Amino acid sequence: MKLIFATHNQNKLQEVRALLPNNIELLGLTNIGCPDEIDETATTIEGNAQIKADYISSTYEVDCFSDDTGLEVFALNGAPGVYSARYAGEQKNADDNMNKLLTELENHTDRSAQFKTVIALNLAGKQHLFTGIVRGTIIGEKRGNQGFGYDPIFVPDGYEQTFAQMSMPEKAALSHRGKAVQQLVNFLSTIAENQPTT
Repeated sequence: MKLIFATHNQNKLQEVRALLPNNIELLGLTNIGCPDEIDETATTIEGNAQIKADYISSTYEVDCFSDDTGLEVFALNGAPGVYSARYAGEQKNADDNMNKLLTELENHTDRSAQFKTVIALNLAGKQHLFTGIVRGTIIGEKRGNQGFGYDPIFVPDGYEQTFAQMSMPEKAALSHRGKAVQQLVNFLSTIAENQPTT
């Protein structure tokens, strides 16, 4: 099975590809010659995932999936949430975003947060949604150089390392994206098992 992941982010593509079984060939937008940056205009994480999947499936007539992820900090009423990638501006710079978040949390004792990923899969004319959530804490300084986004300041519950201090397999086993992708894989595997053999 060939699937398009509606992303230009090579880190995300590599992370998800590592989670998929060998019988699923995963391609990114670069592989299908799509240079477009799809505007994420929805007010929810689910909505942004749906916008991107719908755009690619309708424009290129392919089966595809898209994801959107947000970091929701409870003391900040769920911010940065749907604006996580551009929290500090349209330059979408991870260090700027982390620095702004750390500044916003300086006077808060509650530093609990959760990462939420929603995957929208457009397959054979139908859409399916999968959601993964992992809870944790925002620490006061950046640690580690793995991962991307807010990984250097997020410690998942039950662990002492940030996501950025973990190897890709370690992070994938417990991350929000890993949980959502596992639901996607289970769904695709069920479909493959039910397909008639020729």
